Amino acid sequence: MQDGEGIRFGRLGARTAHLCIDMQAVFAEATEWQVPWMRTVLPVVRQIAERHPAETIFTRFIPPAEPDAMPGTWQRYWRRWAHMTRHRLDPALLDLPAPLRALVPPASVVDKCHYSPFLEPGLPHLLRERRIDTLVVSGGETDICVLATVLGAVDRGLRVVLATDALCSTSDQAHDCLVALYRDRFSQQIEAAGSDEILANWG
Repeated sequence: MQDGEGIRFGRLGARTAHLCIDMQAVFAEATEWQVPWMRTVLPVVRQIAERHPAETIFTRFIPPAEPDAMPGTWQRYWRRWAHMTRHRLDPALLDLPAPLRALVPPASVVDKCHYSPFLEPGLPHLLRERRIDTLVVSGGETDICVLATVLGAVDRGLRVVLATDALCSTSDQAHDCLVALYRDRFSQQIEAAGSDEILANWG
């Protein structure tokens, strides 16, 4: 076992939440943003969420209505992806896939317009309200929104447990590099484990 691999800091307690990042139809279906193996990890994400539905928080990445609604370099980004703004995109594509949507409620949904959900007021408020100190993180993409989320959680002193078989990316190489980075460079703050090990140590 590598230094940052597996559940190493004790069982997951009652103040644990499952934070699932951007498992949305726009990334699962045949769009320009499709993450081809999101469908492969969906059953694993669903398994975690079904075991702990009330403790699960889904995030959704919500584009602006138009590029100029965002500040700075986000405007350049959304001009590049103007056809993915809300004025042009089918709103159904922003929703969760049916197997996850069926869990809401008791699962919660937090919308975000940035990579990190910690930049929106909803997630920090929810975590404070529930006195959460540990996050099991799943979803996509490993090297973009998951990365921003994980670093935000680390900066807040939260225990982070990555469900490695419930993460996905459009780039296999970037995914592998980021999982190695999480394990090797953040080994005191991030644990990386498979979903079976996580569930065996939670509850």
